[in-house]
Amino acid sequence: MSRGYSRSRPHPWHGLSAGPNPPAELHAYIEITPFDLVKYEIDKTSGYLRVDRAQRTSSLPPALYGFIPQTYAGERVADLMPGASGGDLDPLDICVLSERPIARAEVIIGARVVGGIPMIDGGHADDKIIGILNDDPVFGSVRELEDVPPALVGRLIHYFSTYKLRPESGSVSVGEPYGRAHAEAVVSAALDDYRAEFSAEAAT
Repeated sequence: MSRGYSRSRPHPWHGLSAGPNPPAELHAYIEITPFDLVKYEIDKTSGYLRVDRAQRTSSLPPALYGFIPQTYAGERVADLMPGASGGDLDPLDICVLSERPIARAEVIIGARVVGGIPMIDGGHADDKIIGILNDDPVFGSVRELEDVPPALVGRLIHYFSTYKLRPESGSVSVGEPYGRAHAEAVVSAALDDYRAEFSAEAAT
């Protein structure tokens, strides 16, 4: 008889659900918070967080930052990004706005998609989806990116324009933010890319 739980820790990328109603309502696995001076990133083999790098700038992440489980930035995601030569082959990134500070990573939160920021990193599509924490007391009524305070969107753009400032980094280009409809299309493409990339592995 199933008791509704896993006896071992699911891999955050492959073992968690993308959400209750994708591409609109998602799960976000949080890697870094607005309080982190170090860039943490999921280790794709073990599923645990590892230290990617210490931040080189004084800019802190302006929102919770992580990824959407069971997504993959492959050719379908790249097709939606003008100028991209391919996807970055990582899970799709998401920033989640919350009025109350959430100060710890490695948590799963529910979020509603409202928009995104197009970014090309070393020629590869590296979209940053923007979501709102479910039932947030301040941002909970937001449905479109245009309803998000422009200062918050500006901080996200600035952060992603500068957070890879280091000699070995490739070129990074951040474009104009897009709204909910395109963001949901990117999420759908990433879900399809994931199924195309990993369905054969799941069957073996």
